[in-house]
Amino acid sequence: MNSIQCIDCGTPYPDSGVPYCCIRCGGLFDYGDGISYNPTEFDQNRKGIWKFGTDLGIGTIEEVVTLGEGNTPLLETLVDGKEICIKCEYANPTGSFKDRGMAALVTVLRNRNVKTAVEDSSGNAGASFAAYAAKSGIAARIYIPESASGPKRRQIEAYGAEIIPIGGPRVNAALAAMNAVRTGANYASHAYQPFNLLGYATCAYELVGQLGRAPGAVILPAGQGGLLLGMAKGFQAMLNSGAIHAMPRVVAVQPETCAPLVSLMNGEPFIGDCQTMAEGVRISQPLRGAEIVKQVLDSKGCIKVVSEAGITKGRHELAKLGFYVEPTSALVWDAAMQIINELPEPIVLILTGSGYKTRD
Repeated sequence: MNSIQCIDCGTPYPDSGVPYCCIRCGGLFDYGDGISYNPTEFDQNRKGIWKFGTDLGIGTIEEVVTLGEGNTPLLETLVDGKEICIKCEYANPTGSFKDRGMAALVTVLRNRNVKTAVEDSSGNAGASFAAYAAKSGIAARIYIPESASGPKRRQIEAYGAEIIPIGGPRVNAALAAMNAVRTGANYASHAYQPFNLLGYATCAYELVGQLGRAPGAVILPAGQGGLLLGMAKGFQAMLNSGAIHAMPRVVAVQPETCAPLVSLMNGEPFIGDCQTMAEGVRISQPLRGAEIVKQVLDSKGCIKVVSEAGITKGRHELAKLGFYVEPTSALVWDAAMQIINELPEPIVLILTGSGYKTRD
């Protein structure tokens, strides 16, 4: 069983309710002792991420909420003689990697008898929560920036969720959601809640299974950094179990106009307007920023930044290879080209969101 506790005072996550932070000190909840990995207990008859269900430890197979997430394609190509593998997380049911985490989180919500919940999102997390909430019968209210892409907004509305557009920067939507929580709403936050990290860990498990070995390096966008942290926890669990023999280098990528992780790594305050087309990582103050930086450095990885021109070029280059992605996903291509000769093979690029989700 994966135990959750407050990272500041050690208070365990309660057996009932779904608090988004520690009820004693307000700290973040996390898997303090890491997560488990035991392939002898996997059930290959289960679908998607739920073949790892015993290790997820959040419900029996009869209790899970699923739309068929996981089992996303891994495709190989050669770039300048280097082996590049592309993990198509945009092939998840709602078009983004968020479905892995949301399946786990909404399963917990439903199993704890939550009937209504709020979330804030720039788009992908909101769409994913709306879909899984609809599947489970949870009434969803989602606070989004007014600037959120039209296709994402329409997708959220199609699932029947209530949308509350909030003006100003992305953080204003989070503040509005927090105000609702203070009046008693359940907070299905993909940033605060720890359960989605278990879902993201399955991307690491799946990737190793598809490659037949550990990747040499993994390059992925990082905003709140949930996917990075979940995959890092998954790789560490596999390393602890002997399933792999070295941690992949983790490369976090941010737009140069919104790169708080670089500032954090340098011990400096982040100053930036976060005006970027990569709306999925338009986060000025990642809640788990210190842990993201630690995971990157512990893996001997790095944090790279990409210009807006580099994002556009990356999206174009990926499309020429047959991968149609949103700008946030395109960050990884330019980053890979910057350091391709410095990384061990195989190099894996995580494409996080579909190109159909954004305006031209």
